[in-house]
Amino acid sequence: MAADSTVQDARQSLRKSVAYMRSISTEGGYLWCYSLDLKTRAGETKATDTQIWIQPPGTPSVGLTFVAAYRATGDRFYREAARDVAAALSHGQLESGGWDYAIGFDAKWATRYYRRADVGKLSVKEISRRRNTSTYDDNTTQSALHFLMEYVAIAPSDKVARTALDYGLKRLIEAQYPNGAWPQRYRGDARSEKDFPVMKASIPKEYPRQYEKRSYAAHYTLNDNTQRDVITTMLKAWKQFGHVGYLAAVRRGGEFLLRAQLPEPQPVWAQQYNARMEPDWARAFEPPAACGGESVGAMRMLMDLYVEFGDEKYLEPIPRAFRWYERSKVGDNKWNRYYELGSNRPIFGDRDGQIHYRLADISEERRNGYSWLSDYGFPSTKRAYEKLMKVDREAILRSRAPKQYSDQEKARRMRSMEGRVRKVVSRLDTQGRWVTTGRLKKRNYEFDDRVETSVFMKNAGVLIDYLQLTR
Repeated sequence: MAADSTVQDARQSLRKSVAYMRSISTEGGYLWCYSLDLKTRAGETKATDTQIWIQPPGTPSVGLTFVAAYRATGDRFYREAARDVAAALSHGQLESGGWDYAIGFDAKWATRYYRRADVGKLSVKEISRRRNTSTYDDNTTQSALHFLMEYVAIAPSDKVARTALDYGLKRLIEAQYPNGAWPQRYRGDARSEKDFPVMKASIPKEYPRQYEKRSYAAHYTLNDNTQRDVITTMLKAWKQFGHVGYLAAVRRGGEFLLRAQLPEPQPVWAQQYNARMEPDWARAFEPPAACGGESVGAMRMLMDLYVEFGDEKYLEPIPRAFRWYERSKVGDNKWNRYYELGSNRPIFGDRDGQIHYRLADISEERRNGYSWLSDYGFPSTKRAYEKLMKVDREAILRSRAPKQYSDQEKARRMRSMEGRVRKVVSRLDTQGRWVTTGRLKKRNYEFDDRVETSVFMKNAGVLIDYLQLTR
C-alpha cells in the first residue's frame, strides 16, 4: 500500500508541477528564474514577460523534461506541453538555422531579427538591418535541436517541429568549415577552402600580446565545449535518422579535433583558432593560449568517437596530451585555464586586454567571475581512458543502451527511491512550485524566494525516474 500511495503521489505531484510551469510560460517557452510574484524574471540576464531563454537551463531543457514525463507516464498532457515548447522554438528560429540566446514575442523583437519565417517576405535592405546570428556558444542552438529530435520521436506527425528540425540540421552542416570545425556563431555566410584552408594547428612565434578588439565569432571554437556539443548533436541526428550527411559532418568534426592539437611542447588544444589554425584572442580576458580546460572536452570527444567507430586514430593524440598535463600541474590535481604559448607559463586575462602572470594582478571582478584554476575533469578523463584501454569498446556500447529491468529489479529500485520521492513530493507547495529560498544576486538582477527551472527539472526528474519503473 505504501508503494501504491507513493506512486499516486508522484503522479499527482509531477502533473501539478508541470501544470504550474505551463501557467507561467511565455508562448510555451521558459526562462531560468522567476520571482514568486512573477514580476522579476531572468535567463542569464534580466528578462521581460515577453521573453524566453534558449541557453540551458532554458526552454529546450524544460521541454526535455516534458518529453521524459510523457515517456514515463503516457499522459498526453506532457506531450502537449512539449508541443508548445516546439512551437515556441519554431517561432524564434533564425534564417541561419539556429537560435540566439533568447526569443522575444513582442513586435520590437520580431522587427530586429531575420527569422526562418521571414524568408521571402523582406527586402534585401530590410534583411541587412536584422540580426541573423545562430549561437553555438553555451550549447544554445544544439540544445534546441536536441529537444526537437526527442520531441519528434514522440510526435512524428508534428510538421511544425519536424520542419524546424530538418532546417536547423541542414544549416548546421552548412555552418561547418572545410576543416570540420564550427564557429562560436554563424550568420549564414558561405565557407570556402580558399578563405579557410585545411591545415594543422601551429604555435605562432609572434602573436598580438594586446587584445585587438577584433570579432572572434568566426573563430574555430572549443570554448564551453562548443565543438563537442555540435558533434554530439550531429551524431544523435545520424543515429536517429540515418542521414549520411549527418555522419559525414561528425567525421569531419573529428578530423578537426585531430588537426587542432597543438604541436610539442604543448600538445593540447586552444580555446579558439583563427583561419590559419593559430590560437587567437576571443574576449579581452581570453588570450591565445594552450588551454587546460577545453582540452579535456576535446579528449572526451575523441574517446567517444573511438567508441562509436573503433578507429584508433582518435586515441593517438591523447597520450601526448596526458604527458603535458602531468608536467603542467600548478597544484594537487590543479591546472591553470591558460598557458602561455611557447613558455607554458600560467597566464590570466582581464578586461584591460592585457596578459597577466599572477592571479592577484587581475581585477576582483574577473578574478571571481571566471574559471582560472581547476582540475577541469582531467583526473576522471584519465581514468576513463585507462578503462577504455582495458575494456572492449563493444561492451561500452552495450552499457550505454537503455537498461531493461526485471519486475523484481524494478520493485527493488522503487523501494530504494521511495525516500527521495517522498521528500520531493513534500517540498512541492500548494501551487505546484518547488520554491528556492534565500538571496540570489547576479550582476544585473537579484531574487529572494524564487522558482528556478533547474530545480524544477531536478525534482521532476526524480519523479519521472520513479514513475518510469512502473511502466
